[in-house]
Amino acid sequence: MAYDLEEQEQLASIKAWWSKYGNLLTWVLIIALAAYAAWSGWNIYLNKQSQQASQLYDEQQRAVEAKDNAKVLRAATDMQDKFSGTAYAQMSALVSAKVAFDANDTETAKKQLQWVIDHGRDAEYKAIASIRMAGLLLDAKAYDDALKLLAGDFPAQFAGAVADRKGDILVAQDKRDEARAAYQLALDKTDPRSPGRQLIQLKLDAIGGAPAKAAA
Repeated sequence: MAYDLEEQEQLASIKAWWSKYGNLLTWVLIIALAAYAAWSGWNIYLNKQSQQASQLYDEQQRAVEAKDNAKVLRAATDMQDKFSGTAYAQMSALVSAKVAFDANDTETAKKQLQWVIDHGRDAEYKAIASIRMAGLLLDAKAYDDALKLLAGDFPAQFAGAVADRKGDILVAQDKRDEARAAYQLALDKTDPRSPGRQLIQLKLDAIGGAPAKAAA
């Protein structure tokens, strides 16, 4: 059926517009579709990674219950190699460090904690690893290294634990005044309902109680 003059003008306008912008529009659509496909594929990949990491973490927990320390460490190593971007990698490293410490394998414990400090993506897990590592350095009499590790930024909820560990290190250095200040800060920053407050108070009392107030 023949087009009337108005329809022919509309078609001509559309053809002219398409001739000018059609190629650009096609590429924009292709790029948008490719970006959506990549985003969808990435989410599928992340979900798959998380599921596989979860299964490996469950295997590690069973190894802990079975007291199979070699399998616990192997699971942590596999997690770090294959699923380092997941929270499970940080969790499994902390578990492996605890198991190694209980087995008097402090070098492996340090290695696992250091992995979390260096590669962890969550501030909370990095804080836990740093506080535990400071404890191992305290045991090794590496006091300056321990204090340096605790000098960084920590999430607010760890302020009490960090101050408590600093107090322990300062006591070992025989810096009683500084230790009292650290333990007092630990008490101030620790939830009143926390059972750990009693131990902090005992340590503070053991070195002479509350720190002296500065003269006005």
